[in-house]
Amino acid sequence: MLSRIKRILKYRWLEASTIRSAIAPDLLQRLQQRVAASERRHSGEIRIYVEAGLPMSYLWTDAPTRHITRQRALALFGKLRVWDTANNNGVLIYLLLAEHTIELVADRGLNELVAPPVWQAMVSRMSAAFQRGHFEDGLTQALEEVSALLVQHFPLGVGEANPNELPDAPILS
Repeated sequence: MLSRIKRILKYRWLEASTIRSAIAPDLLQRLQQRVAASERRHSGEIRIYVEAGLPMSYLWTDAPTRHITRQRALALFGKLRVWDTANNNGVLIYLLLAEHTIELVADRGLNELVAPPVWQAMVSRMSAAFQRGHFEDGLTQALEEVSALLVQHFPLGVGEANPNELPDAPILS
C-alpha cells in the first residue's frame, strides 16, 4: 500500500514540461527521419513512444514498477497496431521518462529470431544513456540496434520497398 501511495505522489507532481525538456521538437523530427531511413533497409516497422508518466490506472496496482512498465508497453504495442504488420516484425521502443525505463517489444516474427539476452543487453545499454539524461543518444542507439536486427533478419531485396505500414513519427504522451 505504501509503495502505491509513493508512486502516485511521484506522478502527481510530474510536470508536463518534463517530456518537452527531454524530447525537443527538433529531436522528434530527427528521430522520424532516422526511422524512415531505417525502414528503407528492411521490411520491419519501428514505432517510438515516449511517455512522461504512467496513466493513473497503472499506478493503483501493488505490482513492481518494472512489471507495470512492461504491461504499459505491451498495451501500447497493441493499441498502436505494431503487432499488425505483414511480416510480424514490428518493434516498439517505449521510454517512460518518470522511471528512466525503456522497454522493447518485438512482434513474434522478429522475437523468435532474437534471443532474450540480446534484447536485455540492448535495454541495459540504452538505460545507461537515459540515466545520464542523454535521451537522444539512447533513442538513437535503440533505433540503430533494432534496425541492425531487422536488416539482419528481414532485409529488403534489390528493388524491393518497405510499404511503410505504420507512421514513422515518434509519439509523445
